[in-house]
Amino acid sequence: MDISSQEIEAIVRQVLSGMSPTAPAAAPVQRTAVPQPALGCQGDRGVFENVDDAVQAAWEAQRDWASHYKLEDRQRIVEAIRRCARSHVEEWSRKIVEETGMGRYEDKVEKHLATINKTPGPECLNTEAISGDAGLMLEEYAPFGVICAITPTTNPTETIINNAISMISGGNTVVFNVHPRAKQVCAHCLQTLNTAIVEAGGPENLLTMTREPTMENVDKMAANPKIRLMAGTGGMGMVNALLRSGKKCIGAGAGNPPVIVDETADLELAGRKIYEGASFDNNILCFAEKEVFAVGNAFGELVRQLQKQGAYLLSSAQTEQLVKLCLQPDPKEGWSANKKWVGQNASKILEAIGVKVPDSCRLAVCQVPADHPFVVAEQMMPILPVVQSASFEEAVEQAVAAEHGNRHTASIFSKDVDHMTRFARAIETTIYVKNSATKAGVGIGGEGHCTMTIAGPTGEGITCAKSFCRRRRCMLAEGGLRII
Repeated sequence: MDISSQEIEAIVRQVLSGMSPTAPAAAPVQRTAVPQPALGCQGDRGVFENVDDAVQAAWEAQRDWASHYKLEDRQRIVEAIRRCARSHVEEWSRKIVEETGMGRYEDKVEKHLATINKTPGPECLNTEAISGDAGLMLEEYAPFGVICAITPTTNPTETIINNAISMISGGNTVVFNVHPRAKQVCAHCLQTLNTAIVEAGGPENLLTMTREPTMENVDKMAANPKIRLMAGTGGMGMVNALLRSGKKCIGAGAGNPPVIVDETADLELAGRKIYEGASFDNNILCFAEKEVFAVGNAFGELVRQLQKQGAYLLSSAQTEQLVKLCLQPDPKEGWSANKKWVGQNASKILEAIGVKVPDSCRLAVCQVPADHPFVVAEQMMPILPVVQSASFEEAVEQAVAAEHGNRHTASIFSKDVDHMTRFARAIETTIYVKNSATKAGVGIGGEGHCTMTIAGPTGEGITCAKSFCRRRRCMLAEGGLRII
């Protein structure tokens, strides 16, 4: 579960409880090309004091964006966003660490660059055509309109950049509901991107937000007929609540990614890549390795390889100290993360139990049974439980149980193709990585495009501009336009 999911779930529950089933039907969206008068203040480069103003400004901008700008204009504006964001990567990475108190600056730089360089723009919106004796069929990607995008504290500006490129590439505009713990850096990011858009010849307010994120703001956005699509990055509670809103929803849910290391694996590679992935940005990413199941004799050597990379091996007593420090009982999940320690450096967490290690030690490793709280809970800290499994079959069973049916991310280190295939079929995750860190599955050190919105629950998967578009079909019958 993303660190923002509990707050977001509470907000959305409030939204839905306030939407009366007997309320009068919303008026249809006006189709005239003449924009309505703006409500209240004009905003500050996309940042508004009032949520209705933010939505109205985005609605007016979307009508202009869809009516008066071509695909080549979208491409130009997206490239302007990329150039602008690249010039602010270091600044935003530092501000995120300062404001949220989570993660590592150098890893946030890498995340930003991945979203900037590897989020597809309008080029992925390919028209599909079928020509035959009965005529010509075209299917194209059309905008939804105004999108409400809920963003997390774990990847605040990275998600704004990623969502902005994807959503406006599809002809949409976006009203962001950012996490309160990252509101300052998010506002600066959004204002900077809007400035770049206008300077490149685009309309104002393609991206908007309210200066102070509140429950009332989300309530109004969920009920506003000008919001055509809800997109949320967080936990399953938030996703399920969004689905009940009655609007089209794209939801990125929770993850607790398991890793299997079998006896055929290259254990030096496994130790290096698992250390790299599980320690990346202090493990706050939902797709990061959260627990490892090592088969038979692979267990001991894998732990040694993790230590060789710099991991600190906890004793049983130290492990239990960390359980009391970093986790708390949860009536629904059994255990949940203590937010005080989410995304903190391993050295800081270990220091709290009297263990001194250099800051270069990015990961703590513990040897535990499969039902241990660190396996069951998605703690989002650089603490990696490693379980010794008696067989590959047992490892698969344990990994599936630990993943909790989220179908988010999983990985395996193996040279046995049959093992790779069997685990993939059992785990059914949106992202499945073989012989590398799981971040390779979103293009960070791997092939393919990048996203911060991994929509497993609603089926869009690794989202891009296509995910935020409607497919529209145009049929010219009776053989029209055919030249054969």
